[in-house]
Amino acid sequence: MQGRRVEGNRERREAIYREELLRRAHEKSKKKKGGHGKLIAVLVVLILIAGGVLGGVILFKKNNPFMKPGEVSFDSSLSSEYKTIIENNIEAWKNSGNKINYDITYSEKVVYSMSEAKENDILVKIEVPTVDFYDSELNVTSAESKTDVVSWVDYKKLTAEDRVVSIDNNYFFDSVENGAKYTYISYETSSDKNTAIWLVGNGQSLDELPAKASDFLSFAQTGVTALTRAMTITLNGRAGGRGSYFADNIKDFLASKDLTHISNEVSFIDGCKGSTGTMSLCADWRALDTITAIGTDIVELTGNHNNNYGTEANIKTIEKYHELGMKTVGGGINEEEAAKVLELDEKGNKINFLAYNHSTSTVGNGELASGSRPGANGYSETKAKADIKAAKERGGIIIVDIQYSECYSYPDGYVEMPSCDKPISGQQAFFRQFIDWGADVVIGTQAHHPQTFEYYEDKPIYYGLGNLFFDQTYWPGTQRGYILTHYFKDGKLLNTRISPTFYDEKHQVYLTDEATSEKFIARLIESSPKGK
Repeated sequence: MQGRRVEGNRERREAIYREELLRRAHEKSKKKKGGHGKLIAVLVVLILIAGGVLGGVILFKKNNPFMKPGEVSFDSSLSSEYKTIIENNIEAWKNSGNKINYDITYSEKVVYSMSEAKENDILVKIEVPTVDFYDSELNVTSAESKTDVVSWVDYKKLTAEDRVVSIDNNYFFDSVENGAKYTYISYETSSDKNTAIWLVGNGQSLDELPAKASDFLSFAQTGVTALTRAMTITLNGRAGGRGSYFADNIKDFLASKDLTHISNEVSFIDGCKGSTGTMSLCADWRALDTITAIGTDIVELTGNHNNNYGTEANIKTIEKYHELGMKTVGGGINEEEAAKVLELDEKGNKINFLAYNHSTSTVGNGELASGSRPGANGYSETKAKADIKAAKERGGIIIVDIQYSECYSYPDGYVEMPSCDKPISGQQAFFRQFIDWGADVVIGTQAHHPQTFEYYEDKPIYYGLGNLFFDQTYWPGTQRGYILTHYFKDGKLLNTRISPTFYDEKHQVYLTDEATSEKFIARLIESSPKGK
């Protein structure tokens, strides 16, 4: 009886155990199925997200074939010139397989300062105010600029016959953002700014417009420098020994140019004494600070007086220029160096600078370089023709400076001498021949009294720039001078600006005011042969 009870208990325990095993297996199976379900659900969500992203890419892609093309429209302000340009660019855009996906509206506006531009304005043209080569106007007001007083010319299409003027004393080539007329194309679009810009500039022409004044090469040329005689007395007196004294009022203007040229006729020596009346000229070394203060880059040595105190003084002075990083032209420590053409390559502009002495100087009087002897570069027709021919083969602008004979029609007393405004005997034909041989600009750097200018065979000639630094306060004519600032870009001479100067009895030089400057230029124009 007891055995059967034990057997029954064992069977019940085994049954319970089997049921427990079945229950556990069932629970494990349920968990496993649940995990698969969650995995499947995550995969479904990821697929839906990926599909959404892909759909979005397709929907918003620039060349989406399912998207309705955008339309380009033109405001009534848009000129036919730019409407045609944009329409042609639209065709080019489409022919390249691109589409316009958003509506774009274009308009046009003209302003007189780049500061007036807005974010969606595209600069397409810069026109500068010009007058005729023989016009004395230097500056106009904003109101005058909107009249027929000036003619507007695309700055890239300027010729030497166009003379650019400033507006309210803002000169375009020195400021860029003012002093001109700026044409902008404006666009409105809900998106796709890059397409809107491309359709105006075809992806290229916008890069041709300057962003800053430094995009141009500015090259200032000045007349006679002779820091000598009474100036040395001033240096020891009123100037208190400060050598840069003479440049106080002109240094900022000249030093701001990329290249500044002087024609210095006098060498520096130790112990140079002040004097008056003598024609044997020297300069005190302290006065060299005037030359460095104006940022001199090029020293022309075609003058007659650099050997006045011996060849050693001339050589030491030239060596000092080179030590200071200045280049020399038109003279040198020997005949070979004196005859070298100065080749400049600045900001992508090649300039061939030639300079000759054609005056009273000779080898015999010791003023011209000869063999190993220093001095000025003597002129000969054979040399000049060969130099110009070689310069044309190299390429670039050709500037010729000439030390010609001086006008000696000086009257007694402090009075004007208008006869010296004109080219002196033989000077006109002599200067013109350089243009006939291929020069682009011809300049007389000998004149103590400033001379006229002309436009000959589409090229400018300036017969004499007058004095920059000298002590000739005896006549008003010799106290005057003018600075030429040439502006170049991409190998082209765009414009030459005339800036009249005057030095007072203190021997300090300054730019003259607008009224005085224009009166002075009008006087020179009156004496011009005007290309005849």
